[in-house]
Amino acid sequence: MSPFDGLPPVPAIPYDDDTVPLLDSAVLHRLYEDLDNDEGVWKVFIRDFVALLPSRLESLRLAMTTGDSAGAMAAVLSLKTSSQMVGAERLADLALELERLIRQKAFDGDPSVVLPRLAAGCLVQIKQCAHQTRFFLELHL
Repeated sequence: MSPFDGLPPVPAIPYDDDTVPLLDSAVLHRLYEDLDNDEGVWKVFIRDFVALLPSRLESLRLAMTTGDSAGAMAAVLSLKTSSQMVGAERLADLALELERLIRQKAFDGDPSVVLPRLAAGCLVQIKQCAHQTRFFLELHL
């Protein structure tokens, strides 16, 4: 029996022009299999992601609002890759888009001006998505 049995599918809530699933259950299942079907280890991995999510968001917010382009890039990459690992597709997609914007705008302009503007336009949506992601991941625990 896997931790996915009996759970309702996670709804795909539209954002912008696309419909990216909040969670990809296939990725969660593959992670479970990669961990030799050890539900205990799998749950620890998911719990660690959930526990570290607030600090990842805070690191991103702090770097963006203070104009720290290197810190912003490190924080957004951490958020993106960790989200991909647990199947948090929408959060990873938002982080990927922010990464693209940081690369495009922060290194061409003054990061102390550009990054706070990007933060104002992106961080609320990322934070909301992170809260939804956390809620649905916790259903699997």
